[in-house]
Amino acid sequence: MLDRILKRFFSKRALFLLSAVVLIVARTVVAEKEQLLAAGQLSVHEIEERLQECPLVQSLNEHKRATSPQTSSLIARIFSVLFPGSPAVNALLATLYISGPPNFLLALCPPNIDPSSLSIMVAFAVGGLLGDTLFHLLPEIFLGEDSPEHVSFVLVEPNRNLLLGVAILVGFVTFVAMDKGLRIATGGEGGHDHGHSRAHAKDEKKGAAATGVDVVGGEARNRKKGNKSSGNAVKKSGNKEVSASVKLGGYLNLIADFTHNITDGLALSSSFYASPTIGATTTVAVFFHEIPHEVGDFALLIQSGFSKRAAMGAQFVTALGALLGTVIGIAVQEWGSGDPLDGARGRAQGLAGTSLTWGDMLLPFTAGTFLYVGTVAVIPELLETGPNKGKELRNTLLQFVAMAAGAGIMLM
Repeated sequence: MLDRILKRFFSKRALFLLSAVVLIVARTVVAEKEQLLAAGQLSVHEIEERLQECPLVQSLNEHKRATSPQTSSLIARIFSVLFPGSPAVNALLATLYISGPPNFLLALCPPNIDPSSLSIMVAFAVGGLLGDTLFHLLPEIFLGEDSPEHVSFVLVEPNRNLLLGVAILVGFVTFVAMDKGLRIATGGEGGHDHGHSRAHAKDEKKGAAATGVDVVGGEARNRKKGNKSSGNAVKKSGNKEVSASVKLGGYLNLIADFTHNITDGLALSSSFYASPTIGATTTVAVFFHEIPHEVGDFALLIQSGFSKRAAMGAQFVTALGALLGTVIGIAVQEWGSGDPLDGARGRAQGLAGTSLTWGDMLLPFTAGTFLYVGTVAVIPELLETGPNKGKELRNTLLQFVAMAAGAGIMLM
């Protein structure tokens, strides 16, 4: 009887002592962390480094390295050769890569190319853009990039995810406003997509039915010889008459293209400052999108009365928008991403009391623009069908295969 009482007493006493020790240790750790933060001695990055010194975290790091060893793949080696410098240097190099080759390819394009024939390439670009946004940008925005050598920790702050979501929405709505403004300025024509000629061809056919004009080879010709063309035809390019609205659409598309390239530059700069891997994959996605985009705009300029040389020159000028966007993004990252902690009191002095800075808003903003370009601006073109059902089914299958290939490259 006495033995059972002593065992129960000592077991309860041991449990009480163990609980007290755990409580003291927990209070000590919390008090030390609050003291360091209150004194402004640790930033968020420094807290991450201190956590890596914890024995439990070091054990997790060893387990991670043992179960998922880092391998040097061919793609990683190629990226290291293409982007060997700092984030700013790599962003400028990426801008050169996405602006130079697509524009030089225009020299090989015939002047009468139909941008609607680029649907397979457009589908491939859609897969790349959406794959980069969903597989890389959004996880990086909310969780950060995984490291192959150590575990990572996410600081959960009030309003942080809310602000990041707002930045994504602002990027999306910015392109909605730009596209809507372009459509209003051109009287419902145009829009920032790759199927420009299809819309103009429809308008020409409607105009021909109403005014007695034949449409031959995409050109409007008066049925009555000797009759002068209507008052809105302001310029001739060979035998082709270019209406004022089509001419205006060409110039407005150049403005939209310049603005679009600025956002591409912002995307490249913000992604390289996030991580080299995110920057490289974003460069690949933008590059594959730029080829059909530049060809489509080139065809629209030809239809608007530009010569081939003038259209190529205009495309090179709009390519400077990407360089401008990259420089702006680098400036924001370098001077707008300081330590958000107040050195005196340790309070978060970032946006809305969080650790976010203006530089952190660039990546979610560009993710919003990518979502718009990859869905609203391009998907409606892929949904258009013709009267030949068999041909459309084959094209649809090829488009899905191309879209899956674009997304698959992002998974690599």
